[in-house]
Amino acid sequence: MNADDGSVAGVAGLGLKPALEAVLMVVDEPATEDHLAKVLQRPRGAVADALRELAEEYTVQRRGFDLRLVAGGWRFCTRPEYAEAVEEFVLDGRHARLTQAALETLAVVAYRQPVSRSRVSAVRGVNCDGVMRTLLQRGLVEEAGAELETGAILYRTTNYFLERMGLRGLDELPELAPFLPEADAIEAETPEGVPSFDPDAPDTPETHADDKTEF
Repeated sequence: MNADDGSVAGVAGLGLKPALEAVLMVVDEPATEDHLAKVLQRPRGAVADALRELAEEYTVQRRGFDLRLVAGGWRFCTRPEYAEAVEEFVLDGRHARLTQAALETLAVVAYRQPVSRSRVSAVRGVNCDGVMRTLLQRGLVEEAGAELETGAILYRTTNYFLERMGLRGLDELPELAPFLPEADAIEAETPEGVPSFDPDAPDTPETHADDKTEF
């Protein structure tokens, strides 16, 4: 038996639930059932069952974390009832937070995507170049092609956004879209064009003026 065969046999011989816990402790993004099954050399169905059993066990044991299916994959998350403790730890001496303006801009993108930068600005009533740049740098939004009629760059939310929000998909967003103006209602106020902004350009001072909200 060569080294590779021994490695595969070793992984396949591990307890499934402990192996899943070990892998999920080190993932940078939600791990899909297919990927976990491939890595652990187990049938996908067995992996899916084990993941759901683990999630139930953590709930019954009232652990401070749980196992959730978010953004198409599984990962450990802090339970909401312990959010205050986590917030105190994360915010202690740290200021890597999104502004209220950035959160509002992110909401417009989420509910109107794919959407151009100028239409986002029209909905909010202010120029959004700075906050869009911040959202791009944080990996919460990304480019989604260009509008055929005008060539304007379109933006959408990312899987990282879903992960941070704890959502399986955009269909789980709260019912807020009806309160935002439709595209035709702001069409006349949104001059479109090909030029976008430089995502690496420095933010203007007012971009961080209300830097109060954690995301």
